[in-house]
Parts: sequence; C-alpha cells; structure tokens
Amino acid sequence: MLKIGPYEFSSRLLLGTGKYPNFDVQKEAVEASETEVLTFAVRRMNIFEANQPNFLEKLDLKKYKLLPNTAGASTAEEAVRIARLSRASGLCDMIKVEVIGCSKTLLPDPIETIRAAEILLDEGFIVLPYTSDDVVLARKLEELGCHAVMPCASPIGSGQGIINPNNLQFITEQAAVPIIVDAGIGSPADAALAMELGADGVLLNTAVSSADDPVKMAKAMKLAIEAGRLGYEAGRMPKKRYATASSPEEGTVFS
Repeated sequence: MLKIGPYEFSSRLLLGTGKYPNFDVQKEAVEASETEVLTFAVRRMNIFEANQPNFLEKLDLKKYKLLPNTAGASTAEEAVRIARLSRASGLCDMIKVEVIGCSKTLLPDPIETIRAAEILLDEGFIVLPYTSDDVVLARKLEELGCHAVMPCASPIGSGQGIINPNNLQFITEQAAVPIIVDAGIGSPADAALAMELGADGVLLNTAVSSADDPVKMAKAMKLAIEAGRLGYEAGRMPKKRYATASSPEEGTVFS
C-alpha cells in the first residue's frame, strides 16, 4: 500500500486530468489507469460558479481522492492562497505544492517551495511538494514534515524521462516518506525505471493525455508501475562483466 499521511492507496499511479482530447477520453483513461488519486490545478476550476464548465464533470469523484495543486504560483504567498481556496471549497486537505521559479524550464523555486510548505504544514495541510531532483532539498522538505516529496524526472511535459537516475536513487535510498516521481515521464519504460529506482509512486499527465491512444497508454502506465515495483521488491540480479552459463555444468551427460 502507498501511504500518504492518513491515506492508503492500492495504486501507485497518480494521474493528472488535463490536456485530454475530450471528457469522454479523459474518463476512459482514468478508469483504465485504475488510479485512486486525481490531481488538477485549482486555478482551472470554477469553484464558485456552478454554471461554468467543469473539466471533471464526467468523473465519479466519489471513487477518487483529489490532489489539488498550486500550479501557476510563482511565490509562496500565491501557493498558500491557492491551497486555502482549495480547502475552503471542500476539495481536499491534501495539496501538491508547486511554485515555479523558471518560466522556460518550469522548474520549481526551492526557497519559495520550502516557505510555502512550512506555512501549509503549520495550517494542517497534507503537503506534497513538487521539487527538482535535488538530494539535499528533498531531505530538507522531509525534515520539515512534508508527507511525501515529489522530485521531477525531467521538466514538466517534456517526456524526456529520467535525466538523472543517480540523484533519484539517492533520494529514494535516504527517504523515510513516500517519494513520488512527478513530471517528465514519457513512456511506460520511464515509469517502470522510476519504480525500479525505489520510487513509491509516479504522478503523470501528459504522457497519457497526449498519447495517440490515451486509454491504452493509461493501462500501459498502470502495468509498468506495477512491474517496476515488483522488480524493485524482488531485487535485480547483479550485473557482471562476463557471461555466466544459465544451465549448471555439473551432472550433465558429458560431464
């Protein structure tokens, strides 16, 4: 089970809800993924205007735990304001803290992220900060009391996969809270690798929503994450420089 704060989930796939061709495809992909956690930008929701289009309208939200995020924030104050708005609307007490520090790469601002996380933790939120793959920053956020840490594999929406597997593994090896790889995953192979490196889960959106067949890709990601986790738990064989016969030589007919 994936445990984040007081919540437990069977699925280790957290799925975004944006960029789908239409709401019907979104619904099918979400169901195929078997995710239990849906994330979305609070700024995209018309929380106080019931007559406005709701991009989650096709989904049975009773089946999922919602993970609002503070996308669009560039300061701690903006992130905190968005988080408070989310909680005031009754969405969820979990929040993905996203404070962007570079408009070109969409990489997070570490100082503002820590500031926002500290404030929201003091206010009783379940805090999951989006970070770069900085080993020390991940540890600092855990020490602060964050309930999970979400390092990126590569820039948001880039599909580049895991650029720095060493850093990601350093983070997972030292963490006592869930590490959820977030951003940059492009294929099932990327998702499986993240899990093999010790991640507790993967959050993705564009890899599914922008696939030629989002529904098939959602199912592929589900299976890849399951396979990667099983592989991690099983423990891979050591790599060797030279070949080793897979069949025993003793007791054969010609021995």
